[in-house]
Amino acid sequence: MLTPRQGLPALLTLCLTLFVTLLAPSQARAVGGSAERAAPRDPVVFVHGYNADPGVWGALREDMRADGYTDDRLFSWGYDTHLSVNEVLAGRLGAYVDQVRRQTGAAKVDIVGHSFGSLVSRWYVKYGGGTAAVAHWVSLAGPNHGTSTAWACALWDQACRDMTPGSYVVRNLAAGDETPGAVAYATFRSDCDEVVNPDDSVPLTGAANVAVGCLKHNDLLGDDATSAGVRAFLAS
Repeated sequence: MLTPRQGLPALLTLCLTLFVTLLAPSQARAVGGSAERAAPRDPVVFVHGYNADPGVWGALREDMRADGYTDDRLFSWGYDTHLSVNEVLAGRLGAYVDQVRRQTGAAKVDIVGHSFGSLVSRWYVKYGGGTAAVAHWVSLAGPNHGTSTAWACALWDQACRDMTPGSYVVRNLAAGDETPGAVAYATFRSDCDEVVNPDDSVPLTGAANVAVGCLKHNDLLGDDATSAGVRAFLAS
């Protein structure tokens, strides 16, 4: 029998999987634009991945604007992706989230991270006080339990070392509760991800874990069904 804590992620996973599978992109946008979802939402902070920049969020931001989000509720954080997750980047993200909360007057934000951004934002949530400031956390193709492809650059790059299986960052994020606090967690993974290896590195215990089919690593950023699933989760 599932406990209440186990039951909620399981229910969210079922609902999101059905949503992503059955809802056509055009229908997803139509539902998102309905009057019943016109209430103010928590600000969303997007955290890009390794060797990327805030520009990768263009498609998802456009979909969210079509859903009724205004630009003053959408924030794309830019950062140097070659620095340490735990020693530098998580703290900088925390400061940015505090700035967004002051600017918007919101008590909490939602975070959507892609790839390496998942590790940065998870560390902030778990060890940087983020459980009190984050309502929803989403990982798109995050190497949450490490990826073997990171060994290719681990010799000279700290962020790559942080992404390797068994790294200090990966071990500590997996220690104890992988999804702490009252935050709602979701992950989206592809069965054909050429960057995150193995594919099952992405799901987290206690999260709504959604398989989006066969997409390349960066294709999750512009995929209509994935976008629909993320937006449905943030509205839950």
